[in-house]
Amino acid sequence: ILIESMGRIIIIHTLSRELITKQNMEHWNRTLNMPCFFQTHRSFIVNMKYVTNFNHSLIHLYDNQYTAYLSRRKYSGFKNAYFLYLESMR
Repeated sequence: ILIESMGRIIIIHTLSRELITKQNMEHWNRTLNMPCFFQTHRSFIVNMKYVTNFNHSLIHLYDNQYTAYLSRRKYSGFKNAYFLYLESMR
């Protein structure tokens, strides 16, 4: 669903559980080089499949169970990538 950085600890939120890893966000950004993943903030990488809604500063995922920050400078990039993702899912 999303990857969240809390200091040096990275939490991977999945449908069934949360995994903790010491791999940094740069590693996960390179590893998840697919169009459905987007780094919305230095502390969050989201899977667009689970985006419920978003505004200029927050993204709600998986029926609002998770929230990720969306930085101002990444808003337009995320918006474009999200709409392209939705279009590709048709």
